[in-house]
Amino acid sequence: MKILVINGPNINMLGIREPHLYGNQNYAYLCEMIQKYALDNGIEVELYQSNHEGCLVDKIQESYGRFDGIVMNPAAYTHTSVALLDALKSVNIPTVEVHISDVAKREDFRQISYVRQFCEKTICGHGFDGYLEAIEYLNTRYGK
Repeated sequence: MKILVINGPNINMLGIREPHLYGNQNYAYLCEMIQKYALDNGIEVELYQSNHEGCLVDKIQESYGRFDGIVMNPAAYTHTSVALLDALKSVNIPTVEVHISDVAKREDFRQISYVRQFCEKTICGHGFDGYLEAIEYLNTRYGK
């Protein structure tokens, strides 16, 4: 099983940005946690983070034919990007949307998720563990 884990804008600022919402651990810790979980479970992962919408679209397009699943935290682009939705539809790879915080309990504008229209599952408010839950879901459902 090969899974691409994509993180959108400001996820690289974890540990600094609003720790009351996102915790005190940094992005490097998140990456290490995901890589260890994948290694322990025989899953191949690639991690990618960008603050730029076009780069995220490019990465999704590059995943075509290379990955069995995508775990994606589009961050702020969740609420604004039809381009990310269209890219996911184009590659048609099973995708799980992840958010560290519980966006359902946040600002009104965060209640809209364009990518959710394609994603088969959404995990919100489980902190960093949400990524592991998403990987486990894809591995259980689509692993070989």
